Amino acid sequence: MLFARGRDLRLPTPDEAPLGRPAPAYEVPERHAVLGTPLQGPWPQGLEVGDFALGCFWGAERRFWQTAGVWTTVTGFQGGFTPNPVDDEIRTGLTGHAETVRVVFDPAKVSYSGLLKLFWESHDPTQGFRQGNDVGTHVRSVLFTHSPGQAAAAEASRDTYQKALSVSGYGRITTEILPAEEYPFYPARAYHQQYLNRNPAGYCGLGGTGVSCPTGAAKSTGG
Repeated sequence: MLFARGRDLRLPTPDEAPLGRPAPAYEVPERHAVLGTPLQGPWPQGLEVGDFALGCFWGAERRFWQTAGVWTTVTGFQGGFTPNPVDDEIRTGLTGHAETVRVVFDPAKVSYSGLLKLFWESHDPTQGFRQGNDVGTHVRSVLFTHSPGQAAAAEASRDTYQKALSVSGYGRITTEILPAEEYPFYPARAYHQQYLNRNPAGYCGLGGTGVSCPTGAAKSTGG
């Protein structure tokens, strides 16, 4: 888990962001430690991609890889300005990236709506730059969509969940919905990939509101 250093909790401007680098600073493992599938494309025909930022990506990734129909998961950083960022830069809060899980899934086995349901119920999307005890722009809630259909589904599910949250006394959803094509996804280094598989009792940090999201369905494999 990355902890932001003390600074104003606001998104940086492009001028404030570190310059980054033209190529990744580290190698990413070839295969998923649990599912055995490649961590990076190309993906088999018929699979789809969704990008979900909901706080600490260690616990978030485990929730997705345990879901039936998910082919592979990758932790990474998305939504910022610095190309090929590294941990120390992201900790400053100046790159603008959010800890994100890339989920490659079979839509014949789990729908995008089902993954949205898991996303909403696995964190508190009303907390802004915070999830529980984790504070910083890097733990904000974001959906990076890969098609107009995903964007429409994300917006509809947000509006539906807002109604359920409001009834239960929660405030406004702060989740951003952004086009993935405008925000490159940078895989995290090996240490962050499937972290909770190597450290089953390790830090997770995620906690939902307990309010059910009335959309879709996603089944856990229990793995």
